[in-house]
Formats: sequence, C-alpha cells, structure tokens
Amino acid sequence: MKNQNAPTMKDVAKKAGVSLGTVSKVINNIPVGPSYRLKVEQAIKELNYEVNTYARGLKTNRTNIIALIIPDNINPFFSGLAHYIEAALYQRKYKLMLCCSDGIREKEIEYLNLCSQNKVDGIIALTYSDIGNYVSKSIPLVSFDRHFDNNFTPMVSSDNYMGGVIATEKLIELGCKRPAFIRFSSSIPGEADKRKDGYFDTCKKYNIPPIVLDKNVFAQVDKELEDFICEHEHSDHTLDFDGIFSNTDLHAFKAKKILEEKGYRIPEDVQIIGFDGIRQFGEEELFVSSICQPIKELAETCVSILLSNEQETRPTLTLLPVKYEFGGTTKREKEN
Repeated sequence: MKNQNAPTMKDVAKKAGVSLGTVSKVINNIPVGPSYRLKVEQAIKELNYEVNTYARGLKTNRTNIIALIIPDNINPFFSGLAHYIEAALYQRKYKLMLCCSDGIREKEIEYLNLCSQNKVDGIIALTYSDIGNYVSKSIPLVSFDRHFDNNFTPMVSSDNYMGGVIATEKLIELGCKRPAFIRFSSSIPGEADKRKDGYFDTCKKYNIPPIVLDKNVFAQVDKELEDFICEHEHSDHTLDFDGIFSNTDLHAFKAKKILEEKGYRIPEDVQIIGFDGIRQFGEEELFVSSICQPIKELAETCVSILLSNEQETRPTLTLLPVKYEFGGTTKREKEN
C-alpha cells in the first residue's frame, strides 16, 4: 500500500523554493542553474523523497533499468557474471533486473516480452534456447556466448577455441599421452562449442586419437560420467585416458569425484582441467585446474557495448582472452 504521507514533487518544490518544473528538470537530468540544482537536491535529501522510476519512465521513455537473463543464479559462474554486471551498471547509474530462466525456452520468451512491456533500456542475455525470432530491434540486446539467427545482436564471449587449445596442450605438456574431452551442453550453437574444436585440432596436431563424451543433455550427468569411465576402464584398473579436459569446471569436479571414488588418484593417475575459473569463496582457490574466463572484464564489456551510443557500429563478436591456472587437479610444472 502506498504511503499517503510520502513527500511529492510539489513538497520538494515548496521546500526548495523553486517551481515544479525545475524539480522535474533536476530529477530527469535536464540542465538547470547550479544554485537551483543544489536547492532541489538538498530538499530531496531532507525530505527523503524517492523518485517514482516507473512514472518517470513513462514520460521519458527511459527507466535506467537493464534486464539480465541467465539460466540460474546457483551456478557460481552465472552468479559471478550477474554480480559484476550489476556493479558495472551501478557505476553508470543503472539498475539491474535479474531474470533466471532455468534454460526453459518458454520462460526466456516470457522474460523477453516482459522486458519489452516494462520498457527496460536494454537486455543482456545468456540463453540455452533458440529465441532469435523473439528479439526485437527496438530494444538494445547483447548476447553472452550464444549465437542468434538475426544479424544485429552483438555477442560477447571468451576465446573458447584458444581455451580448448591451451587446455589440451597443457595436459600434454604435463605428461598426458591420452587426454579425453567431456561435455554436456545445449543443442543451440554457441561460442562455447569451440572449446571442443580446440581439443580436436590439438589432438590432430599431436597425432592423438580423440576420446570424447559429448551429450546434449543436462540430466543424469553423474551416471553418464560413470558410464563413460567404466567404458574406458580395463580389468587391470587402467584407463584409456590419463587426462580430461572438461567443458566446464562443474563437470570436471564431478568427474574428479567419481574417479576418486573408483580409487584413482588425481592428478597422479588422471589430470583434469576444467573451463570457467570458478573459485571457492570468491577470490580463493579454484575447485579444479581451469581455463579461467575473465568474468569481470566480460561483464564490463557486455555493459559497455549495450550502453554504447553508437548502436549501428557495435561489434558483431567480441572475444576476450583466457588463461590456464593451477587448481590441484593437474601436476605442477616442476614435477615433470
């Protein structure tokens, strides 16, 4: 229920000793004399006046709100991305509306429609669905990692192909003779698919036969991983592979747990490298050795491109570099 005693613009004008129009100009960042602006800002502070963002948006056709659509905020990578995007927006005096889609296509479309109806000033989206036909040119949108069929949505991503190359070459450098690749992913094309390409090209370079688990599903991951390991396990407790490059840190960590439960030592028997750079307790240790994405810089780039005044010249694809970091599931350099 609305507080009937809440101060209004008229109260601010009366307190500041200026016209209602002057208060409106200050609130909407329209130039006024410095002395008038100071009076209005002081009155707003003293009265604890809160701007009605929705009402102002109806008048100015701007809300200073950006929507972020992500699969969920449980995955540490997604929550970290949301954190840094919010911080980058706040520095620019924008607010964030967070939408978690759970990877459900219908839910993502509903959020797109909701964003359009509420007149948000832009959308940053990380989706697992083909929603390109539902993206309107009337609202700025930046895609993270996902390709849209249209030709006007800019995309920001890490250099996933180089990440695949770095991970595979690092495993080989650390002594692996038979590195495997595991992935559970969406069937919708995205830049992250190039991690697999980097693995295949590196195996070809070193004449190593690829060993691959690649599923377009997210259910029963643990069972799929266990079945894969059993398929490549021999009666003498040896494996066809001595290293794993995982498409994500999450699945690298799951593979590590299953291998350890089966009696294999990590990293002595099997070395593992994930992808993302997810850390325990924020800035502490990695869960696994990983190809780390520059998450803060990715967030900043998404926001900068989205809010750019040069909408017609926004880049189609922006790639940021990745790097390998030790996280305990690979041998240290000096051990080889």
